[in-house]
Amino acid sequence: MQGYTDIRTQGLVARLPAGWRPYALLARLDRPIGSWLLFLPGLWAFAMAAPDWAEGLRLTLLFGIGAVAMRGAGCVVNDLWDRDIDRQVERTRGRPLAAGTVTPFQALCFLAGLCTVGLLVLVQLNLTAILFGLCALVPILLYPLAKRVTNWPQAMLGLVFSWAAPEGIAAATGRIDAAALLLWAAGFCWILGYDTIYAHQDREDDAAVGIGSTALRFGEDTRPFLAACYGATLALLAAAGWAAGLHWAFLPGLLLPAALLARQVATLDIHDPGHCLVLFKANREVGLAIALAFLLGRM
Repeated sequence: MQGYTDIRTQGLVARLPAGWRPYALLARLDRPIGSWLLFLPGLWAFAMAAPDWAEGLRLTLLFGIGAVAMRGAGCVVNDLWDRDIDRQVERTRGRPLAAGTVTPFQALCFLAGLCTVGLLVLVQLNLTAILFGLCALVPILLYPLAKRVTNWPQAMLGLVFSWAAPEGIAAATGRIDAAALLLWAAGFCWILGYDTIYAHQDREDDAAVGIGSTALRFGEDTRPFLAACYGATLALLAAAGWAAGLHWAFLPGLLLPAALLARQVATLDIHDPGHCLVLFKANREVGLAIALAFLLGRM
């Protein structure tokens, strides 16, 4: 793993003014996969429950902007907590706070700006969605602490990154119902699985600095754990679609995401960090396929 990092300084980041680049890296704009994964459970909700196409597209745009802003805000919070740890981990020592290219005060000012964008998005929603969205601040702030006290920080991330599912149902319908809770649970299991894959990139470094992860908890037994997470995801997605009253056509539509998830389980190599990152990123296509399945159930 010597020299391994997933920080990308090329592409869009390289075209920004030099003074902006550390902030783009701090918000992980070089790696948009995180924003996609935060956004996709919301897309599932709109595919399942939006009252019409116009409202579905409006909410999709709002949640897309909010996902970029709040994913960035979460990364700033995480890096403020973890800057000392990040200096000791090969993959993360180049992060702006760990490397000293952004100061903590500058990061806090940037965080305030990102949260302002998120708030402007939130107030475009109905009251139920606004109140539920504000509750997300608690797990966002607590997530960086989880790895210090438990081997299950991926569960806390699962809670945070799946929040857009019930939030999206609330935004589309004005309520949190059984379908919203089942969709939330499906997202939680999906995230618990894919973030365990992601955590295998840092397994040795995490053990050396004394922080926990499900990658360390399960080690060589990760494949059956991953299969259980993804199996539960598919069962809960089917239950959510049934609770929402979707047409039966969404069930065969779930075969595509099932095949994509099965491929991750079959090809996982926990000793290859580069391939773990490839499998992690492949979940964007999984999430889009799930949304497509739900759309089939609305036709």
